[in-house]
Amino acid sequence: MSLSGTYDPENVFAKILRGEMPAAMIVEEDHAVALMDAFPQTRGHCLVVPKAASRNLLEVTPKDLGRMFGLVQRIAKAVDAALDPDGIIVSQFNGAPAGQTVFHTHVHIIPRYEASDMAEHARGKTADRDDLNRLAEMIRAALA
Repeated sequence: MSLSGTYDPENVFAKILRGEMPAAMIVEEDHAVALMDAFPQTRGHCLVVPKAASRNLLEVTPKDLGRMFGLVQRIAKAVDAALDPDGIIVSQFNGAPAGQTVFHTHVHIIPRYEASDMAEHARGKTADRDDLNRLAEMIRAALA
């Protein structure tokens, strides 16, 4: 089974990138965006999404991959500064059997807190939009 396939321009991240769906945006750069996960596994769960259409990591150009992971590191540092978690998980899934549920490349930045459980991937409840926007602002301020 190959991980290649046809990119679906109607996926949720493509719609967010086109401005057709709302998102709690942290930062937008030329090649990628960082936003809050609407179904967070923990408080402060963020995503970094490249703007170029790609289903998974295997389809991203090396240059865009470098830019994307540069933003991943910057967001992880800002999450650490803004939210003071006990740890941070950085994860990226390729293909449904690996846990990928949206077939547009993206990276999860998940703060971990020793006193809190983590919701299951893609099974959490939708977060409150105001809470997501507040967290996005806190993380954005820590980027400065």
